[in-house]
Amino acid sequence: MGYWGYYVVGRSERPLVELAAVEGLRDELTLLDRRPDGWQVWEMPGGNNGDGDGVPDVGNMNTLARESGAPALFGYVMDSSCVIIEAAAPESGAWTTCLARRAMADYIGGAAADLTVEDYFLEPRDAAERAVAWAAESGRTVPAGPLLDVLKADAEPSAEELFFRFLDRLGVVPQ
Repeated sequence: MGYWGYYVVGRSERPLVELAAVEGLRDELTLLDRRPDGWQVWEMPGGNNGDGDGVPDVGNMNTLARESGAPALFGYVMDSSCVIIEAAAPESGAWTTCLARRAMADYIGGAAADLTVEDYFLEPRDAAERAVAWAAESGRTVPAGPLLDVLKADAEPSAEELFFRFLDRLGVVPQ
């Protein structure tokens, strides 16, 4: 069984766990990385046995973006095979996509055979455009092409590594 858990990413002078948007998770979040420019990556492992039970609510990324005054996102890694991404920025709003779409389709297909990945998540090209706008709102200029490559990629060797590659392409946490 692979990794299950959340990564919460945002920028603030204060630790993200001090913000009201994530107050219910303060004791469960662990700081993984804090950059000099205020970008932070927090982790909350666990929360699922494969059927959706016990998945904690990490809050609303719109709320975190408004409160921090900067773009924010979370990645929910499912069994090291795929990632749900919810992102928001104070001006451009929220959007949702996924990484490792084929693996995500397997999860969705098992839950609701009449729905597809596209019913839940932005298509890669649309998600890349939203990600470019998200990055711009954080003061970064990034090209859509490398983001699109990540959005279309499989989780090799893991969804966690794919998620951090996505953060790298956003210019948030360079690898």
